[in-house]
Amino acid sequence: MSVSKRKTPHLLGGLLLGSLCADPALAADDTEPKLEKVEVVGARVTEASAAIGEDKISNTVAISHQALLSAPAGTSGLKMLEALPGFNVQVNDALGLYEFGNSVFVRAFNLQQIGFSIDGVPLGRTDQFGGSPIYRYVDNENTEQVTASTGAGDVSQSGYASLGPYVDYQTSNPSVAPGASVAYTLGSDSLRRSFVKLQSGEYQGLSAYVSRSKIDGDLWRGPGTIDREHLEAKVRYRFGDHNEVWLRAVHNSFYDYDSPYVTLAQYNGTANDAFGRSGRNFAYLDSLPTLPETVAGVRYSNANYNQYYKQAVNQRRDTLYSLGGTFELTPNLDNYTTLYYEDKKGFGVSPESYATSLALHNAESNVAGLVAPRGVQYGLSSLSGHRFGGRTGLKWSVGQHEVETGLWAETDVFNRQQARYNLSDGSPDGYPLFDEPVHLQGDFTSTRNSLQFHLKDTWSLLDDRLRVQYGFKSLNLDYRIEGYRNAGDYIANRQPRLSTEWNDAFLPQLGLVYDLTGNSQVFASYSENMALPRGADDIYRAASPQAPAPDAERAKNYEVGYRINHPTFNASWALYRTDFDNRLQSFASPVPGSSQVETYYQNVGKVQAYGSELSGQWKPPVLANKVVLNGSLTYNTSTFKDNAAGLALRGNDLPDSPRWLAQAGVTFELAPWALLNVSGRFIGERYSNFTNSESVPGYTVYNAYLDLGGERVHYGPLKNIKLRFNLDNLFDKDYLGYISPTASGPAVFRPGSPRTFQTTLSVDF
Repeated sequence: MSVSKRKTPHLLGGLLLGSLCADPALAADDTEPKLEKVEVVGARVTEASAAIGEDKISNTVAISHQALLSAPAGTSGLKMLEALPGFNVQVNDALGLYEFGNSVFVRAFNLQQIGFSIDGVPLGRTDQFGGSPIYRYVDNENTEQVTASTGAGDVSQSGYASLGPYVDYQTSNPSVAPGASVAYTLGSDSLRRSFVKLQSGEYQGLSAYVSRSKIDGDLWRGPGTIDREHLEAKVRYRFGDHNEVWLRAVHNSFYDYDSPYVTLAQYNGTANDAFGRSGRNFAYLDSLPTLPETVAGVRYSNANYNQYYKQAVNQRRDTLYSLGGTFELTPNLDNYTTLYYEDKKGFGVSPESYATSLALHNAESNVAGLVAPRGVQYGLSSLSGHRFGGRTGLKWSVGQHEVETGLWAETDVFNRQQARYNLSDGSPDGYPLFDEPVHLQGDFTSTRNSLQFHLKDTWSLLDDRLRVQYGFKSLNLDYRIEGYRNAGDYIANRQPRLSTEWNDAFLPQLGLVYDLTGNSQVFASYSENMALPRGADDIYRAASPQAPAPDAERAKNYEVGYRINHPTFNASWALYRTDFDNRLQSFASPVPGSSQVETYYQNVGKVQAYGSELSGQWKPPVLANKVVLNGSLTYNTSTFKDNAAGLALRGNDLPDSPRWLAQAGVTFELAPWALLNVSGRFIGERYSNFTNSESVPGYTVYNAYLDLGGERVHYGPLKNIKLRFNLDNLFDKDYLGYISPTASGPAVFRPGSPRTFQTTLSVDF
């Protein structure tokens, strides 16, 4: 399917641009030397200074704690980014819980090129296998603020994944007063979620909380369940006037079933599916079919037996400990220090057909201990690993300068094992026979050692109306992989040890912020970034032992912008350009004998992106200050500049990169105890492959929520009694969301979830 003329979205209908002229105060001649601290005030509205990134040299936007609590209970921390301008977030389900159905695109950056941190602790890779995706480590109830730099994060932010964008999650501190919070949610697809939080209160500077959330539910598409348990605890100790130490622990455990990717042909019902499936409800089979043998005497030799749901599951357990503090060494010199340790383990299972297993078993005939296949195979991929590191830095105020320097170091060790085992009777409904391995796929360990140093200065000039910021970071990355990387290593009886490094001693950043008036600023920035090659494990697993290392990805980010802040209106507007070198792009490839796909990476040369981001909030006085309007509009063009991988790519758009993104919402304060919000989100037309020969149309999804109760509703010892109703995909839009791109042929997709409803009752004690 080819792309026709692109259409500009009408979702906002001039909301942002029209509101620029709606407040007479905007036309006043304001000559105050500094930006005034005024803000749009409203329930569930992020404060203006955070919403527009006040005093930042790049476009920096945020979501506040109250705004986070408006989302459906249990919404993943990653899905919440869809509320920010420029973020194309695609998820498999209404809450974004299924890990293999999550994707993010901002400007020309995808999820694996964005840096993430929690309380300053970098999370590194976002890979589902061995990485640390943000959604495993946060609950919205314990998140104070999410701050995102869409173009370039600060040089002081630690990590090796970011080529520009950076998202930091700040967790809430324990409360001063003791208490407890309880919430319970019921929703579509048998969703049940409970949340309990206990607060110790503060005693002589010491305070703490512990919380637990539990989610159980059914998949919205096909058979299977979701099971997630999340535990968090934080202890804080304050001493002196400007010193504190905190300790945080988070444990996340989940188990869920897979649902299949679909091609356009399967979605449209033209694929001649053996079981008559089509549309967004295309799913695995909930009962074991009776199919003819394709190999005489082997009952489960038919490849279509791999469509049975019980052999497609995932399980993860992740624990992150962090210890940090800020200390005033002298009145003008501060120190921050953070140490962290992470432990992870888990497994994934996918079925493999008899014919594929037999061919690979025969290829490994010289490997001892293997057993011939009985039928469908239990495809086990298990993982384990640990990650530890620390960061420390100094902030020194002297005259008109604020100087900061710091150091970050980390070691990340990851082990992955893959093998195929017989099932009892060869049946997909059987139990795994771990004493009958059929063929071996890998048993390797990869290690990443990272070291980063940064130095920057913020210089205030012109009576503090102008702040110039300049600095740099140096990044040193060592990578090593060893063991059996693939079946070829088993056949050759080799365990290669491959290593390489990527270094850059000078990655500069330069920017400024200038107060035009007491209500407006202009900002500009330039930065250079380097990242460890995405998919390094996949690259080295497929390569020969002598294969050269891929070049590190690099990006240069240019940005200029304007922000304005009035008592009833605020907005931010940015123009940007990004240039890539050595961009590694993910390709999807079907796993032989399975309905699953795997991702591999290939260098596609240079990529350039440019565009504009506009966002704002408006509280019209004419509506008695009971209504808040918010919206954002993004135009983005991301194109390949080189031909690569034997394909004519030059001038083509990057897949899954819409030209237009838009959001708009309206919040009505119906009464002091009642709040109604309706919002819409538009995603433009997107290509699904590199050659731009296939695309999916744009779509708009509307959501709504109603809050009843709140801070003014009490009953005896019960406080803040609140009942919230959330309705996602209000008009039940049928669309394809997540894309797993291909080079030139048909891609695979995940349909967006249908209309879902949930209700949450919460109370404080």
